[in-house]
Amino acid sequence: MSTDTFIGKKSNAAGGWGALKSCGRHVVGSRRPLANAMTMLSANQPDGFDCPGCAWGDPNHGSSFEFCENGVKAVSWESTKLRVTPDFFAEHTVTELRSWSDYDLEHQGRLTHPLRYNSDTDHYERITWDEAFADIGERLNALQPDQAEFYTSGRASNEAAFLYQTFVRLYGTNNFPDCSNMCHEASGVALTDAIGIGKGTVHLEDFEHADAVFVFGQNPGTNHPRMLADLRKVTMRGKQVVVFNNLKEKGLVRFADPQNKIEMLTGGSEATSTMYFQPRLGGDMAAVRGMAKLVFAADDAALAAGAERIIDDAFIAEHTRGMAEWRAIVEATSWEQIEEQSGLTRDGLARAAEVYMTSDAVIATWAMGITQHRHSVQTIREISNFMFLRGNIGRPGAGLCPVRGHSNVQGDRTVGINEKAPKPLLDAMERELGVPMPRDPGHNVLEAIGAMLAGTAKAFIGLGGNFSRATPDSALIAGALDRLDLVVHVGTKLNHCHLLHGKAGYILPCLGRTEIDRNSKGVRQIVTVEDSMSMVHGSGGINQPASKELKSEVSIVAGIAKATVGSKVVDWDMLADDNDKIRDMMARVLPGFDDYNARVRVPRGFWLRNPATEREWRTPTERANFGSFALPERTEWQMREDGQDLFVLQTMRSHDQYNTTIYAMDDRYRGVYGEREVVFINPADLAATGLTAKDRVTLVTHSNDNIDRRITGFRIVPYDIPPGCIAGYYPELNALVPHNSFGDRSFTPTSKSVLVKVMRDAV
Repeated sequence: MSTDTFIGKKSNAAGGWGALKSCGRHVVGSRRPLANAMTMLSANQPDGFDCPGCAWGDPNHGSSFEFCENGVKAVSWESTKLRVTPDFFAEHTVTELRSWSDYDLEHQGRLTHPLRYNSDTDHYERITWDEAFADIGERLNALQPDQAEFYTSGRASNEAAFLYQTFVRLYGTNNFPDCSNMCHEASGVALTDAIGIGKGTVHLEDFEHADAVFVFGQNPGTNHPRMLADLRKVTMRGKQVVVFNNLKEKGLVRFADPQNKIEMLTGGSEATSTMYFQPRLGGDMAAVRGMAKLVFAADDAALAAGAERIIDDAFIAEHTRGMAEWRAIVEATSWEQIEEQSGLTRDGLARAAEVYMTSDAVIATWAMGITQHRHSVQTIREISNFMFLRGNIGRPGAGLCPVRGHSNVQGDRTVGINEKAPKPLLDAMERELGVPMPRDPGHNVLEAIGAMLAGTAKAFIGLGGNFSRATPDSALIAGALDRLDLVVHVGTKLNHCHLLHGKAGYILPCLGRTEIDRNSKGVRQIVTVEDSMSMVHGSGGINQPASKELKSEVSIVAGIAKATVGSKVVDWDMLADDNDKIRDMMARVLPGFDDYNARVRVPRGFWLRNPATEREWRTPTERANFGSFALPERTEWQMREDGQDLFVLQTMRSHDQYNTTIYAMDDRYRGVYGEREVVFINPADLAATGLTAKDRVTLVTHSNDNIDRRITGFRIVPYDIPPGCIAGYYPELNALVPHNSFGDRSFTPTSKSVLVKVMRDAV
């Protein structure tokens, strides 16, 4: 627990001098400032690397300034001069390292050599690659395929992920717990039902033509800062940006463009939103329903007056199914329920609905503030219904836009990382390989956790990520991982999950996105990624590898595969040595990837066709489907009546982190410096509880499974958040999130709706 916390001045706007100063600190902190400054000039360039940060689209790969504060942090973090060598592990036992913070572990530097855990000494020790692959293959072959869990992080490239799913299915299982299971799974499920494909329908250029953008449950200033420039451009055109987000976030209020010389000199900024609503946690579905009620009422009035319809009746008749059933549910929903559940007033929702009804082209965009609730799928269906009312899909300036997190989380799913693989993919794999593929559904993240806790899972292979810290019930999951027979971690830097080794543990260091990967002929390899707008583009590193011992993710996957399933069906050595050969195979298997190697080498790459953008609906009804769902009987906020000392907690990122990676201990936009163990609370709630901003508190999860989940020593911070709602940072607060609380049909942890009790710590 830090004693250096400073609650100070918040930034007046996102971006600006604060962003530039932060970038400078991180570049200098990497201990290779000049090299990293030059590296950034190759971020998102036609012959450079794709930024390893967020999945926001790139408008022009020819712009040397198409990066943001988070991109600078990610590149500096990866390109540090610091190294974690075998000597480091000889000096520190695993038991000692487990007591270190996330920040301290990752700031030791880049991993340099393959390592194996020695239980006799409690140290990781150097091992050769051949020894590691042989031992891992032998241990996997001693198991039944369904006893192994194969995790994928969104940092993996398309090539590595495709090779991974090829290997795992040849091994005999569909156990693919994936980071998408913990973030946007609800988007995929809901959109597949609604429009026939689990992806967004907008191009980045659609933001240039939108009359209004409705932003739900996201904080782009921290999570995908380049989006702020696009929102700012919307408001500067005189158009509307309507925000529904329970915390008042600086990035969604104003943005100072660091590339604008006048603004930097004068301290100016421009608005990124024109209306800002703060619903209660879990109340977004009710807010959207309220706006839909108002649209229906306005349309009825227009009909009665013989005026132009508000609803796009022609679109609905030609392209949709189910509106009448949904409308009946909407009209049966009372305003009392809508206002109670959303925490917003009818008058406020009427102002937002008026924007929608008077805008010809509307984009709806959302992130994890929407997807991490029990009723997330229903909420996204409600957003889709709302957009259908005026035909806001399949035309310029309009559409549905889930904003993914990590740079290739969408691409991983596209190329086959899916525990419930679609039949066409498995059929195509069988034609390509000439052997049967496993057809039984495998495990998602929560099912994999269940198998580990039950003792039926025996092995875990992690292709990147920090699984134990990213998951709910992190303390419980750490124990389960440590009991496995085999644990293998592929990564670039040391994290807490690497210290969970089971009976046989391995750390396999890989190249980073910024580093050069050459094959046996000295040819520079590229990999590819897919952004949130379904653009697929190439990425080739420019820095020398942190160690001569590093292998690419592709080579590591191929090495494990060769040692496990052999090379009779797949020539793993050939694929590991030439990414073009992998892409040739992908082109034969995956729809839309034809002529892959040529198309991915043009500036900005290519767009994967989304039929829904052309109003082609690949649903069972061959139409876009309205979803008919009642509002939740009670959200977690409404369950507080069972105990007035309860609050609804959401976990979130600080401004100086990305996923579980902690770049620094500050949260500049929220005015918190020097500490992460904080809880944001409404000032009225703070007064009502008798607590003060100087108090340290204990948080205890309110659940019925007899598991004691608590954390202590957290500092209370007053903040602009709805009454009854509190917030704090993950991964520290993940210990409070029950693994057995998840979204309907999505199995996504309910990290934005955790009922907790808050108590003052004993002095």
